[in-house]
Amino acid sequence: MKKFFIYAFLMTVATSCGSKSDDSEPLPTPTNEIETFFKTEVKPAASLPCFQGAYYRKVVSSNDYWLGINGEVSLPTIQFDEDRKNPNKAQQYLDNPSIYMGGNMDGQETDIGLTWEVIRDENGVVSQDRRAFRPFMRRTGHKSGQAALYANAPAQAEYYWYPGDKINMSIEVIENGKVKFIVEGAGKKFETIFECAGYTLTRQGEFKRVNAIDQVSNEGKPAQLSKTSVSGSKWFKTNLVRYQNGKRVHAPMHNERFTSMLCPAVKHFAITQTADEKKIGAEAININAGGF
Repeated sequence: MKKFFIYAFLMTVATSCGSKSDDSEPLPTPTNEIETFFKTEVKPAASLPCFQGAYYRKVVSSNDYWLGINGEVSLPTIQFDEDRKNPNKAQQYLDNPSIYMGGNMDGQETDIGLTWEVIRDENGVVSQDRRAFRPFMRRTGHKSGQAALYANAPAQAEYYWYPGDKINMSIEVIENGKVKFIVEGAGKKFETIFECAGYTLTRQGEFKRVNAIDQVSNEGKPAQLSKTSVSGSKWFKTNLVRYQNGKRVHAPMHNERFTSMLCPAVKHFAITQTADEKKIGAEAININAGGF
């Protein structure tokens, strides 16, 4: 009988405690570190210097244990400056739009995405002028001895994209020394493995996305005066890839997860975002080399 009394008393206390918990303030919702910040995540730099030679909007992550970047974007409409024709290629311009991703690991820089390019038509003739966005891959050399390389996707209709097309683009380290590049949209897909010795599964690195008006033979020099513009491009989302709890996760590249770069000067860009878009790496981008 005594044992029963003790048991009944403990059950009363337990029930009482349970009731008290129900009447207390609700516990705060746990922070979603994927959507905010991981506990050990390195924060991005407040600012970075511009590299001369082009007009470009770049967002770049911190130098941390990232494995890649992906996003969805619409390709821009292009208005060329007719006074800036290439003297060596009469039907091409000295300004050339591109939208790409890339990164830097162990000192090896990559630019991987789409650039405005010549095409090969159905008769096998290569155009004199540039007519479509076509995938490209570029890497700098690496201390391992791997040489610098620039390559394009084959000049085939299934790898041409055009202004207004909406595409998904991604680059991701899949094993040591190998980066998978995928661009897909408008019923087409290009996928390849690009060898990059500096990129590994365990090394710190940074990843970026870029909207640019590149300038022919002008790398490292001041951007040349121009009236070329690209308009109507929009990123609908951008994610960084990271290992977390033993699996790969896609973390929104929100405004606190990147360094914002508008090069060579803010006046050449019109960037718009809603409050919700800031949380998911989305923004509309217009670039005018002549300024707004």
